[in-house]
Amino acid sequence: MAVDELQAIIQRCQILEEADFKGEDFNLFLVAGQKCLEDGYAAQLLEIIQNEKNRVIIKNMGWNLISPLVRCIFMYKQEDDKRGHCLRILEQLAQLCNPKELFLGLLEQIEQTSGEQVCETVMLLLQPLQTVLLKLQNKKAYSVGLSLAMIMNQLTPLPVPYTKQQIQEDKLGLCQCCNAVVDFAKPFVNEVVKNMEKSPEYNDMELKEELVKFCMKSLKYPLLTAQLEELEGIEEHPFRHFATEIIDILWNIRELIPLVFVHCKGKSPPWEDQEFADIEEKNSADSLACLSYLMFVHHFGVECFPVVFSPSYLLLCNMMHIEVLLKRTEESVLSKGLDLFESCLLRIEDNSLLHHYLEFRDFIHVPQDLVKIMILCPMENMRKKSLNILQLFIDKFDTEGKYTLFRCLLKTSNHAGVEGYIIKNIKDQIHLALMKDYDNVWFTGHHLISLLDLVLSLPEGAETDLLQNSDRIMASLNLLRYLVIKDCESGNQTGVWTTLGKIEQNFLKPLRVGLNMSKAHYEAEIKNKKENRKEAHSSNTVCSLTVSGEKMPAMTTGMQLQVLHSALFTFDLIESVLARVEELIEVKTKVVMDENS
Repeated sequence: MAVDELQAIIQRCQILEEADFKGEDFNLFLVAGQKCLEDGYAAQLLEIIQNEKNRVIIKNMGWNLISPLVRCIFMYKQEDDKRGHCLRILEQLAQLCNPKELFLGLLEQIEQTSGEQVCETVMLLLQPLQTVLLKLQNKKAYSVGLSLAMIMNQLTPLPVPYTKQQIQEDKLGLCQCCNAVVDFAKPFVNEVVKNMEKSPEYNDMELKEELVKFCMKSLKYPLLTAQLEELEGIEEHPFRHFATEIIDILWNIRELIPLVFVHCKGKSPPWEDQEFADIEEKNSADSLACLSYLMFVHHFGVECFPVVFSPSYLLLCNMMHIEVLLKRTEESVLSKGLDLFESCLLRIEDNSLLHHYLEFRDFIHVPQDLVKIMILCPMENMRKKSLNILQLFIDKFDTEGKYTLFRCLLKTSNHAGVEGYIIKNIKDQIHLALMKDYDNVWFTGHHLISLLDLVLSLPEGAETDLLQNSDRIMASLNLLRYLVIKDCESGNQTGVWTTLGKIEQNFLKPLRVGLNMSKAHYEAEIKNKKENRKEAHSSNTVCSLTVSGEKMPAMTTGMQLQVLHSALFTFDLIESVLARVEELIEVKTKVVMDENS
């Protein structure tokens, strides 16, 4: 019987001194103890462990039972008495075993777990691991840090529940486990806080640093990808609760405000290997970006935040974090970047952000990232939100800032739709300048003429692909039509009449030539398609078509004709606006000439 074998080993070891225990004794104890557990004698094993006479043996050998004990706990059902006995054994081992040996045994068990049992194993071993760590005298901070790092490394591969249903189901137990890990860390947080209260010049930074590392890892996973909006039907959102706890830890150990305003790019990571340094910097950037999102969007820890910073300074501090988030492609992270950017902008009054801010690299890169999202993001809601935020960003700048931003976006966007949108904004600013009594030097006169050189031009002259650039061309023509109507030649506030010859040479004439060439080409294509269809006696012939340099999917001849007619319609639309602009210029010029004669 397994119990008898264990009793025999115990009796033999009771007469030995602690120093005389051999490797063979450890192995025999492990085999017999494991057999007791597997054969269902957990109650008897518990009695042996609780026996005062066996205290020295259990202290030295008990940690070996961790692995078989965990296996048996998972084997029994929740209501099974044997499971209860196993849990009592685990509790006793935490109290009686050598802390150093048991610490390593518990960490090894956490490290070896995988898949669906990760959270279950971690939650099972957190309490005994905490008990052991509180007993350690040497290398306590290191051991706490190692424990937290091991736990987070095991949790990180698990998918983060995102939808309301996933959070409620918590299939793998991640939501519950994350909050259990925070509770595990609290005694060590309290220890740091007490030491800081005793001595304002508290110098033992090791434990504090390990807790900061844990918080930074928690910000990156799971909080960076977690759904943190309040959800109807969930009384206490587990990830919102977890976020609150992480913020509280940082505040209690006096690291919250320094981290919010840290400019980590100025620091050199202490790594000799550049690859590791880059990874560390990226992880830190992700964590700090998430921290800013929690504070400025969801207002976690806002009661701790000093109300002394201007909205423009807060935007400046957050731009590096916004850039980090906007460069990600995951919806859960990208949406956080957009929300953080929007939240910072909404605090700022329109037309109040000084143009000097555009001297900061992030203030140029972030709107460029927004443009990329508007063009490339597969999610329509993200594209629309990016467009709205870009407009909000434009609205916040003073006149010179808007002017500088427009020039930058026209030169860098490389997308006709975006360029058309910027040109429409330029038209709105010119309208405001013409309506106001005071001089607006940036959207009238020589500054505007310089901007019009960018707007009223064709990238490749008459050979420009008019179909691909139709959005930009239509916006440019509408702007020119507005200028000719609103700014009479005698006033010439905008300077458009001074530069009219240049506009005709660089824009209107090449556009007219390009339109004639494009229409002729597409009309010839339509004629060829119709003739080919008659020869084939069928409109269902499948063939290919190239439009704007891109090969279209295989289409029937009838479908191709529809595309070609659509292109012709676009050219007709451009031509009608162009004709109207030319007519207005001719009429206005004739009126002035008549007045002067």
